[in-house]
Amino acid sequence: MPLLDAQTLSRLQGVKLRARAVMEGVLSGLHKSPHQGQSVEFAEHKEYAPGDELRHLDWKAYGKFDKYYVKRFEHETNLRSVMVVDASASMGYQSGAMSKLEVAKTLAGALSYLLVRQQDAAGLALMVGGAFKDVPPRASAGHLNVLLDALEHTEAKGPTDLGSAADHLAEVLPRRSTVIVLSDLLDERQEALKRILALRQRKNDVAVFHLVDPAELTFPFDDPTLFLDMEGEGRIEVNPREIKQSYLEEFGAFLADVKAKCAEADVDYELVRTDERLDEVLLRFLGRRGRRR
Repeated sequence: MPLLDAQTLSRLQGVKLRARAVMEGVLSGLHKSPHQGQSVEFAEHKEYAPGDELRHLDWKAYGKFDKYYVKRFEHETNLRSVMVVDASASMGYQSGAMSKLEVAKTLAGALSYLLVRQQDAAGLALMVGGAFKDVPPRASAGHLNVLLDALEHTEAKGPTDLGSAADHLAEVLPRRSTVIVLSDLLDERQEALKRILALRQRKNDVAVFHLVDPAELTFPFDDPTLFLDMEGEGRIEVNPREIKQSYLEEFGAFLADVKAKCAEADVDYELVRTDERLDEVLLRFLGRRGRRR
């Protein structure tokens, strides 16, 4: 399996190649680590439950995993997932090989590959410049190209507005959908995140991929620096050494608050550094969901 660090992925041109590489890494990881909870259910099987027909038991899977699995059929694969990609200006921040938006698009593309591969419906809600571009969920192989093309042509611009995103999704999503939010969650409005998490109360399954750049976590600045507001006109020149400790404390509190609110709302939370291997991010995510089931 090729290395899937951010530096290597950045050399691949376009979302399609990057997403496919990550998807193949995930499938390879699932094959090599069958006991870590990354449920074979995500790849055309589900664990046996009372009431399932015994004639559909997959004995090869039992011999391999020491668990009973039954094969899934097309009429059973009715999962409907929508990936909400934040393409606001702050998502364009980049201190390393890939920006937060590039990582979000790659993850959304890899998830699209995995979902369509198992004949589940995948869709997109792109937050761009305060507006929304929807790609309704479908399960056909041809629909995958529609999703990847939409991601490819999405660029970072405009403000973050999670509240409007929540309202928009509440209007267009049927209940019992899977909603996967990929965002840096940098919205100044206190109620914005709560409105996103409230989608869980509408019987939806909600997960949050929280994108952060390593520089946001470590604040690696020493010399006097001019900092610009990526979503406004604000700018300030400061000595980073004077504010580093207070910044790190505040950003750490922000991360802890988001994680706690997600846990309270029964929403899966995944902190994603833009410099980490994205196949490992998805394996971690799938493993956690598998254990919850």
